[in-house]
Amino acid sequence: MDVVRDIAIIILAIESLIVGGLLIVLILYVIQLTRILRNEVMPILHSADETVRTVRGTTVFVSENLVTPMVRASGFVSGVMQALRILARRD
Repeated sequence: MDVVRDIAIIILAIESLIVGGLLIVLILYVIQLTRILRNEVMPILHSADETVRTVRGTTVFVSENLVTPMVRASGFVSGVMQALRILARRD
């Protein structure tokens, strides 16, 4: 019985060493993944943020210089047309 116990202890010790080694390898891979994320994904996120800011600026520019004057002109033309319709009915 002592031999079986000693063999079981040796097997558990070897298994613990293997699991510890695999855990160290896993930690190293997590560190490598963190570096990859920091060095490659962050520039992509900064680029996307810059693109969003550019689109926002373009949208504001188009809204102020194209859409707003068109809406005002359309409203004015619509008002003039309505006034002409009212004047045409009175005759």
